[in-house]
Amino acid sequence: MLGNSVTAGRWRELLCNLGHRVTVATRCVDGPFDLLVALHARKSHHSVVQFRKNRVGKPIIIAMTGTDLHCDLGVSAKVDESLKIADRILLLEPKAGFKLPSKYQRKLRVIYQSANTVVPKPKPLTRWFEVTVIGHLRSVKDPFRTAYASSQLPDDSRIRIVQIGRALNRSMEKTARMIAARNPRYRFLGPLSHSETQRRLARSRLTVLSSKSEGGPAVLSEAIVNRVPVLASRIDATEGILGESYPGMFRVGDTQRLTELLHRAEMEPSFGRQLIKSTQVMKPRLQPEYEIKAWKQLVGEFGI
Repeated sequence: MLGNSVTAGRWRELLCNLGHRVTVATRCVDGPFDLLVALHARKSHHSVVQFRKNRVGKPIIIAMTGTDLHCDLGVSAKVDESLKIADRILLLEPKAGFKLPSKYQRKLRVIYQSANTVVPKPKPLTRWFEVTVIGHLRSVKDPFRTAYASSQLPDDSRIRIVQIGRALNRSMEKTARMIAARNPRYRFLGPLSHSETQRRLARSRLTVLSSKSEGGPAVLSEAIVNRVPVLASRIDATEGILGESYPGMFRVGDTQRLTELLHRAEMEPSFGRQLIKSTQVMKPRLQPEYEIKAWKQLVGEFGI
């Protein structure tokens, strides 16, 4: 499943655990619903309009995605209308709020995506310094940046890149296979189950998020909770979760800087410990109980 589908499934389970009955649908459906949570302001526009028409007075929460924030905001009239109709606007990290006009600020709420600790935590490989790259292969993810960076490492480096995720078109898969054939440091595993992906992440010595834009990447939560060091492109979503002064940042597309950070992480164990320490202030906010409490409070604002 793609990221938004996974998020919808998580939220359904969470809200059910809070005692609510939840229907997940790709379009507005008839029924005596008390609340609409619309994931994606543009794609859910028709459903938002229909729900407001059919369920007058019932609240609507718009959850903003990365596409909403970084592609459609200020461009799509549908996004603006959805935000006008919404009673609350949900963000997955706080910096996204600066992108929204002041007229919407009172509607904003932030709920971080939680993650579970992998138990027992797998032991890292000893022969290789394993680095994971997790996420479906799309251009916006800049998915091969870590592979390119690894090809510039010294010959004696033990770094091995493991890429996990579905190639969303033939071109992406062809590129992944081509890089794997030419770069002995790189392996493309394709899609794995969520549990196996979590295990691979927890086992790795480092994970890299190289995206050009994001809404609130779940892989950051999973890495932080499982004490896996992170290298990340400097975008709003990563700064909003990791902090602007996080020492493992690089500019989007900066292969040379990423190579330097990879090599430093391998050669200086203290740097890896520094990266983990820098994320631990966020760890309590990424626990499932924190997310459950936040959703309970948000839904409770409407007396539901």
